[in-house]
Amino acid sequence: MHGRWIIVDQPILPEVPEDGTFELSWELFGELCRALALRVAQDYDPEVVVGIAAAGVIPGAVIAAMLEREFYAIKIARLENETGRRGRPQILSAAPPQLAGRRVLLVDEICDSGDTLRLALAAVRDVGPADIRTATSLIHVGGYEPDFYALAAEGTVVFPWDREVLDEESGRLVVNPEYEGLGDQ
Repeated sequence: MHGRWIIVDQPILPEVPEDGTFELSWELFGELCRALALRVAQDYDPEVVVGIAAAGVIPGAVIAAMLEREFYAIKIARLENETGRRGRPQILSAAPPQLAGRRVLLVDEICDSGDTLRLALAAVRDVGPADIRTATSLIHVGGYEPDFYALAAEGTVVFPWDREVLDEESGRLVVNPEYEGLGDQ
């Protein structure tokens, strides 16, 4: 088929194992970013894309590249308290002043409660954008819904960059201890 392309905006999804773990490959994650970029392009014309660091910068940068838009980041994290439990998200870097007066697309990798997105929205609104919309690669079913998302999932989602971590002792990548025992190891 020379010279003919078929655009599919729904990625082909793997079956979710009975334990409810949804493991994304890099290829599937790329397709989700592609589908999300197409959805955004159909309904919104952002001038700039902002990824929420840490993990939201990955789909944010991909979508910015696909839409040929400027890219910035804002850092928000759930820091651990003295008991080792993660608390509410906190802003660790201010929204870029270059967002003032512009149409902004705010991107994160996943949305559940919406706490991180709402905090990022407030921070971006402080610099006075002309308009702002939100997008995530995935949402948890029944949770907060951004303006755009590529896929709704249930259970535990394992992103390709999160599946393995560097073991400092051996210098090798090992299964992230958070995911040991989940899905097909």
